[in-house]
Amino acid sequence: MRKSQISASMMCSNLVDLQATIDVFEKEKVEYLHIDVMDGEFVPNFGLGVDYIRGLRELTSIPLDLHLMIKNPEYKLPWIGIQKEDIVTIHYESTFQVQRALDYLVPYGCKRFLAINPATPVGQIEEVLDYIDGVNLLMVNPGFAGQKIVQSTLRKAEKLQKFLQEMHREDIILEVDGNITKEHGATLRSCGASIFVAGTSSIFCTDVSHFGEKIREFRKAVEER
Repeated sequence: MRKSQISASMMCSNLVDLQATIDVFEKEKVEYLHIDVMDGEFVPNFGLGVDYIRGLRELTSIPLDLHLMIKNPEYKLPWIGIQKEDIVTIHYESTFQVQRALDYLVPYGCKRFLAINPATPVGQIEEVLDYIDGVNLLMVNPGFAGQKIVQSTLRKAEKLQKFLQEMHREDIILEVDGNITKEHGATLRSCGASIFVAGTSSIFCTDVSHFGEKIREFRKAVEER
Protein backbone atom coordinates (compact mmCIF):
# COMPACT_ATOMS: atom_id res chain seq x y z
CA MET A 1 0.00 0.00 0.00
CA ARG A 2 1.24 3.48 -0.87
CA LYS A 3 2.35 5.94 1.76
CA SER A 4 -0.43 8.33 2.76
CA GLN A 5 0.03 11.91 1.58
CA ILE A 6 -1.69 15.15 2.53
CA SER A 7 -2.86 17.73 0.01
CA ALA A 8 -3.77 20.88 1.92
CA SER A 9 -6.76 22.72 0.44
CA MET A 10 -5.62 26.31 -0.10
CA MET A 11 -9.17 27.44 -0.84
CA CYS A 12 -9.71 27.14 2.92
CA SER A 13 -6.67 29.20 3.89
CA ASN A 14 -6.69 32.74 5.23
CA LEU A 15 -4.76 35.08 2.93
CA VAL A 16 -3.72 37.20 5.91
CA ASP A 17 -1.91 34.19 7.43
CA LEU A 18 -0.68 32.73 4.14
CA GLN A 19 3.06 32.94 4.82
CA ALA A 20 2.60 31.56 8.34
CA THR A 21 0.46 28.75 6.91
CA ILE A 22 3.09 27.86 4.32
CA ASP A 23 5.77 27.86 7.02
CA VAL A 24 3.80 25.27 9.02
CA PHE A 25 3.15 23.14 5.94
CA GLU A 26 6.85 23.10 5.10
CA LYS A 27 7.79 22.21 8.67
CA GLU A 28 5.23 19.37 8.73
CA LYS A 29 6.30 18.19 5.26
CA VAL A 30 2.84 18.47 3.71
CA GLU A 31 3.20 16.76 0.35
CA TYR A 32 0.94 18.93 -1.84
CA LEU A 33 -0.96 22.20 -1.86
CA HIS A 34 -4.41 21.60 -3.33
CA ILE A 35 -5.47 24.43 -5.64
CA ASP A 36 -9.14 24.59 -6.65
CA VAL A 37 -9.30 26.47 -9.94
CA MET A 38 -12.95 27.36 -10.67
CA ASP A 39 -14.35 29.33 -13.58
CA GLY A 40 -17.93 30.03 -12.46
CA GLU A 41 -19.18 28.01 -15.41
CA PHE A 42 -18.26 24.37 -14.86
CA VAL A 43 -19.01 24.86 -11.16
CA PRO A 44 -21.11 27.67 -9.60
CA ASN A 45 -18.21 29.47 -7.95
CA PHE A 46 -15.01 31.30 -8.78
CA GLY A 47 -11.82 29.87 -7.34
CA LEU A 48 -8.08 30.34 -7.23
CA GLY A 49 -6.65 31.80 -10.42
CA VAL A 50 -3.36 32.03 -12.26
CA ASP A 51 -2.06 35.06 -10.30
CA TYR A 52 -2.64 33.26 -7.01
CA ILE A 53 -0.80 30.20 -8.35
CA ARG A 54 2.11 32.34 -9.54
CA GLY A 55 2.35 34.06 -6.16
CA LEU A 56 2.23 30.77 -4.31
CA ARG A 57 5.14 29.47 -6.37
CA GLU A 58 7.22 32.38 -5.04
CA LEU A 59 6.43 31.43 -1.43
CA THR A 60 7.17 27.70 -1.49
CA SER A 61 8.54 24.77 -3.45
CA ILE A 62 5.80 22.40 -2.22
CA PRO A 63 4.30 20.81 -5.37
CA LEU A 64 0.80 21.86 -6.37
CA ASP A 65 -2.22 19.61 -6.72
CA LEU A 66 -4.09 21.56 -9.37
CA HIS A 67 -7.78 20.66 -9.43
CA LEU A 68 -9.19 22.21 -12.60
CA MET A 69 -12.94 22.71 -12.23
CA ILE A 70 -13.15 24.56 -15.53
CA LYS A 71 -14.71 23.99 -18.92
CA ASN A 72 -12.46 22.80 -21.75
CA PRO A 73 -9.31 22.72 -19.61
CA GLU A 74 -7.14 21.55 -22.50
CA TYR A 75 -7.14 25.07 -23.98
CA LYS A 76 -6.19 26.78 -20.70
CA LEU A 77 -3.28 24.65 -19.50
CA PRO A 78 -0.55 27.07 -20.75
CA TRP A 79 -1.91 29.81 -18.46
CA ILE A 80 -1.20 27.86 -15.28
CA GLY A 81 2.56 27.32 -15.22
CA ILE A 82 2.39 23.56 -14.59
CA GLN A 83 5.56 21.99 -13.20
CA LYS A 84 6.78 18.40 -13.40
CA GLU A 85 6.23 17.69 -9.69
CA ASP A 86 2.57 18.78 -9.81
CA ILE A 87 -0.64 16.81 -10.03
CA VAL A 88 -3.13 18.16 -12.56
CA THR A 89 -6.72 16.96 -12.33
CA ILE A 90 -9.44 17.50 -14.90
CA HIS A 91 -13.07 16.45 -14.60
CA TYR A 92 -14.61 13.77 -16.78
CA GLU A 93 -17.55 16.07 -17.58
CA SER A 94 -15.47 19.19 -18.27
CA THR A 95 -14.76 18.41 -21.92
CA PHE A 96 -16.17 16.30 -24.75
CA GLN A 97 -12.61 15.17 -25.52
CA VAL A 98 -11.36 13.72 -22.22
CA GLN A 99 -8.65 11.64 -23.87
CA ARG A 100 -7.36 14.62 -25.83
CA ALA A 101 -7.32 16.82 -22.74
CA LEU A 102 -5.25 14.22 -20.88
CA ASP A 103 -2.90 13.97 -23.85
CA TYR A 104 -2.36 17.73 -23.72
CA LEU A 105 -0.86 17.24 -20.25
CA VAL A 106 1.86 14.84 -21.41
CA PRO A 107 4.48 17.50 -22.35
CA TYR A 108 4.35 18.95 -18.83
CA GLY A 109 5.54 15.68 -17.27
CA CYS A 110 3.09 16.08 -14.37
CA LYS A 111 0.86 13.41 -12.88
CA ARG A 112 -2.45 13.25 -14.75
CA PHE A 113 -5.57 12.70 -12.63
CA LEU A 114 -9.22 12.41 -13.60
CA ALA A 115 -11.89 13.63 -11.15
CA ILE A 116 -15.25 11.95 -10.91
CA ASN A 117 -18.21 13.59 -9.20
CA PRO A 118 -20.45 11.78 -6.70
CA ALA A 119 -22.94 10.88 -9.46
CA THR A 120 -20.35 9.92 -12.10
CA PRO A 121 -20.39 6.13 -12.60
CA VAL A 122 -17.09 4.41 -11.80
CA GLY A 123 -17.13 2.62 -15.16
CA GLN A 124 -16.88 5.92 -17.03
CA ILE A 125 -13.11 5.94 -16.49
CA GLU A 126 -12.49 2.56 -18.12
CA GLU A 127 -11.59 3.90 -21.56
CA VAL A 128 -9.03 6.38 -20.22
CA LEU A 129 -7.20 4.19 -17.70
CA ASP A 130 -4.14 4.18 -19.93
CA TYR A 131 -4.04 7.99 -19.91
CA ILE A 132 -4.14 8.67 -16.17
CA ASP A 133 -1.92 8.28 -13.13
CA GLY A 134 -4.71 8.73 -10.62
CA VAL A 135 -8.38 9.29 -9.87
CA ASN A 136 -9.69 12.08 -7.65
CA LEU A 137 -12.89 10.75 -6.11
CA LEU A 138 -15.06 13.71 -5.14
CA MET A 139 -16.88 13.03 -1.88
CA VAL A 140 -18.99 16.20 -2.29
CA ASN A 141 -20.37 17.99 -5.31
CA PRO A 142 -17.59 20.38 -6.36
CA GLY A 143 -17.67 24.14 -6.01
CA PHE A 144 -17.76 25.07 -2.34
CA ALA A 145 -15.76 24.33 0.81
CA GLY A 146 -17.40 23.19 4.03
CA GLN A 147 -19.92 20.74 2.56
CA LYS A 148 -20.95 17.48 4.20
CA ILE A 149 -19.92 14.22 2.59
CA VAL A 150 -22.30 12.52 0.15
CA GLN A 151 -22.72 9.26 2.05
CA SER A 152 -22.97 7.11 -1.08
CA THR A 153 -19.40 8.08 -2.01
CA LEU A 154 -18.05 5.92 0.82
CA ARG A 155 -19.57 2.87 -0.92
CA LYS A 156 -18.35 4.25 -4.22
CA ALA A 157 -14.76 4.25 -2.92
CA GLU A 158 -15.07 0.52 -2.24
CA LYS A 159 -16.54 0.03 -5.71
CA LEU A 160 -13.71 1.99 -7.32
CA GLN A 161 -11.08 -0.02 -5.47
CA LYS A 162 -12.69 -3.27 -6.67
CA PHE A 163 -12.98 -1.93 -10.23
CA LEU A 164 -9.28 -1.03 -10.39
CA GLN A 165 -8.35 -4.45 -9.00
CA GLU A 166 -10.49 -6.18 -11.62
CA MET A 167 -8.86 -4.07 -14.34
CA HIS A 168 -5.41 -4.95 -12.92
CA ARG A 169 -4.71 -1.25 -12.44
CA GLU A 170 -3.78 -1.04 -8.78
CA ASP A 171 -0.98 1.27 -9.97
CA ILE A 172 -3.52 4.07 -10.34
CA ILE A 173 -3.41 6.45 -7.36
CA LEU A 174 -6.64 7.20 -5.50
CA GLU A 175 -7.14 10.71 -4.14
CA VAL A 176 -10.19 11.66 -2.07
CA ASP A 177 -11.54 15.17 -1.79
CA GLY A 178 -14.39 16.70 0.21
CA ASN A 179 -15.22 16.63 3.95
CA ILE A 180 -12.26 14.35 4.67
CA THR A 181 -12.40 14.16 8.45
CA LYS A 182 -10.02 11.92 10.38
CA GLU A 183 -12.77 9.30 10.54
CA HIS A 184 -13.60 9.49 6.84
CA GLY A 185 -9.90 9.46 6.02
CA ALA A 186 -9.32 6.25 7.97
CA THR A 187 -12.28 4.57 6.21
CA LEU A 188 -11.09 5.71 2.79
CA ARG A 189 -7.55 4.56 3.52
CA SER A 190 -8.94 1.04 3.85
CA CYS A 191 -10.44 1.50 0.36
CA GLY A 192 -7.03 2.21 -1.13
CA ALA A 193 -6.91 6.02 -0.93
CA SER A 194 -3.42 7.43 -0.51
CA ILE A 195 -3.81 11.18 -1.15
CA PHE A 196 -6.16 13.03 1.18
CA VAL A 197 -7.34 16.58 0.51
CA ALA A 198 -7.38 18.27 3.92
CA GLY A 199 -9.60 21.31 4.33
CA THR A 200 -12.02 22.75 6.88
CA SER A 201 -12.85 19.29 8.25
CA SER A 202 -9.29 18.57 9.35
CA ILE A 203 -6.53 21.20 9.16
CA PHE A 204 -8.34 24.52 8.64
CA CYS A 205 -10.84 24.08 11.49
CA THR A 206 -8.72 26.22 13.79
CA ASP A 207 -6.23 29.09 13.63
CA VAL A 208 -2.76 28.80 12.14
CA SER A 209 -1.09 28.31 15.52
CA HIS A 210 -2.71 24.87 15.77
CA PHE A 211 -2.25 23.74 12.15
CA GLY A 212 0.82 21.66 13.00
CA GLU A 213 -1.07 19.73 15.65
CA LYS A 214 -4.02 19.17 13.30
CA ILE A 215 -1.74 17.93 10.52
CA ARG A 216 -0.08 15.42 12.83
CA GLU A 217 -3.45 14.18 14.08
CA PHE A 218 -4.75 13.80 10.55
CA ARG A 219 -1.62 12.07 9.31
CA LYS A 220 -1.84 9.56 12.17
CA ALA A 221 -5.48 8.82 11.30
CA VAL A 222 -4.75 8.01 7.66
CA GLU A 223 -1.42 6.25 8.01
CA GLU A 224 -1.10 2.59 7.06
CA ARG A 225 -2.06 0.14 9.77
